[in-house]
Amino acid sequence: MSPKNEHPVKAFGWAASDNSGVFTPFKFSRRATGEHDVQFKILFCGVCHSDLHMAKNELGFTQYPMVPGHEIVGVVIEVGSKVTKVKAGDKVGVGCLVGSCRDCDLCNRDLENYCAKQILTYSMLYHDGSITYGGYSNIMVADEHFVARWPDSLPMGAGAPLLCAGITTYSPLRHFGLDKPGINVGVVGLGGLGHLAVKFAKAFGCKVTVISTSASKRQEAIEHLGVDQFLISCDPEQMQGALGSLDGIIDTVSAMHSLVPIVSLLKPEGKLILVGLPPSLEIPIFPLLIGRRAIIGSAIGGMKETQEMLEFAAEHNILPDVEMIPADYINTAMERLVKSDVKYRFVIDIANTLKETC
Repeated sequence: MSPKNEHPVKAFGWAASDNSGVFTPFKFSRRATGEHDVQFKILFCGVCHSDLHMAKNELGFTQYPMVPGHEIVGVVIEVGSKVTKVKAGDKVGVGCLVGSCRDCDLCNRDLENYCAKQILTYSMLYHDGSITYGGYSNIMVADEHFVARWPDSLPMGAGAPLLCAGITTYSPLRHFGLDKPGINVGVVGLGGLGHLAVKFAKAFGCKVTVISTSASKRQEAIEHLGVDQFLISCDPEQMQGALGSLDGIIDTVSAMHSLVPIVSLLKPEGKLILVGLPPSLEIPIFPLLIGRRAIIGSAIGGMKETQEMLEFAAEHNILPDVEMIPADYINTAMERLVKSDVKYRFVIDIANTLKETC
């Protein structure tokens, strides 16, 4: 059955149909609102770098046609009979997950993001056997467990990327104890993830060092984001002067890069936490052994932590720096994303610009 007629709720958006990654208008359908489901009108959706990876099938599991988008915010239209979390008219958000087994040890510890049966928001099989479609579209239906309540004081458009970039950086800072005043935190890369890592770390009271290959970002980092130190990673003198100074580092870079100079910035027992998605990295063994240092991965966060992150962002006025775009600009946005030509996150104005043109 075609995506347009598979379910009763008619929907439309923009989809990639093959690994060229080119987006075109697309009609499809959503399931009817089940007893635990929330149906909502999408107002805004952030554009994540992983949307680009998935559009081109660079991760190897894209199912076409693919409607991306996992930084989705909107207003509830309808709720199922057993929904208790939200009601019609409420502001809500959906991030990277729309399902998990809900029964394993990880799910019971509010770590649905590490469940072996997790279901991503787009391009994966849902419980009913249909393919999930993301937020580059007009309407969404999701199980209430994977719907976050949106704080009233948090702007929806600018705040949308918090649902991926926000929780991706907030979670490791919290989990690994890099959330206390006076802690020295490093952030590698100053892009969509990196600038939010800086904002959260500063809100925790940490001393923040940005490590970047781009000297042109120094002024922005210090004057706009308030970082305490800016290091050029290819400047041996600067890197040497900061050896052993950081309690932990959040590495947000998705391109190939050397970890050797970065690991050496850690204090003994410090942690380098990878949240970017480079194709591969060479692990420097000796610096790990002599300092009992660790290299660790971290991916998004569970639903409880995501809600906590949104409340923290609202309380501390933490918002991504975004460029608002119309829906039909998405192909140009992807071309610019390849060149890192955005400061720091694109957000699609779904409500005002998505038209049913197909």
